[in-house]
Amino acid sequence: MKLRTLLIGAAAGFAAGFATKQVLDQSGNPSPEKVLSQVKSQVQKDGKIYGSWILMKPETYRKNDLEYQVYKGGVTRHIDGNQEQFEFIADSTTGTILELNLKTE
Repeated sequence: MKLRTLLIGAAAGFAAGFATKQVLDQSGNPSPEKVLSQVKSQVQKDGKIYGSWILMKPETYRKNDLEYQVYKGGVTRHIDGNQEQFEFIADSTTGTILELNLKTE
């Protein structure tokens, strides 16, 4: 294989990868990490966050006869010496929090 052929192939592969990344970035769907960060910033207003988690794969969720692709997760905070755990459901296409519930034991 000639060096020229190798370089042309590598350049074509790089260009295709770059174009694919640009298309995916323009889709506007927030990453799970970004959604979790948004939820934490809302919950953090009243207390310090000590833990959080999010499922990385969107799931189908139905609410009021509407179907969404959502991320599910949770946040733990301490406020006035008490620990509170919240579970959330957020739209995976917009990042909008659909539900935020205080978990009671």
